[in-house]
Amino acid sequence: MLQRIFSGARAAVMPVALALLVPACATPTPYHPLDRRGSPTGGYSEQQIEGNRYRVTFVGNQFTSRERVENYLLYRAAELTLQKGYDGFTIVQRDTECDVDTRVSRAFGPGPYAYWRPYWRYYGPFGWRYSDPWFGDPFWADSIDVRTVERYEASAEIVMFRGQRPNDPHSFDARQVTANLRPTIELPR
Repeated sequence: MLQRIFSGARAAVMPVALALLVPACATPTPYHPLDRRGSPTGGYSEQQIEGNRYRVTFVGNQFTSRERVENYLLYRAAELTLQKGYDGFTIVQRDTECDVDTRVSRAFGPGPYAYWRPYWRYYGPFGWRYSDPWFGDPFWADSIDVRTVERYEASAEIVMFRGQRPNDPHSFDARQVTANLRPTIELPR
């Protein structure tokens, strides 16, 4: 009797806990610095190469679109340029990488029997096989969930300048970039 009450309470609490946990994890990467340990949520980082030359990177999580990652990269380049006392920057080299991960999981969990569950062993054309209703039926392909997860990382090498913007399509006015992209930037909560 006590075990039935405990399992009933656990069954009622689990969906509520998952409902609170999922929204915190299922959001695009906000605009913040990348953790030194390589945070799974992503963020921006920069490295000085020369006096006015930097490599800027923005890493997104699986919920962050390519467009957002590239916009955050441009915003960070403009913000860094202004912080260092320059007026604009020229992108010398730019790259966006997509990391594709395929995840395969079973659609069903262990079922109500925990450690004991019904399964059948039978001899088929390719030898002995097993059929287990809670761990995927070998006859039905829909008992397996296959997902493709994409994560984007954009990086650029920039050279900062003062004064008049060069007549180069890869040069940007840092104040205009920050003014135009600021409404799209989502800061962490």
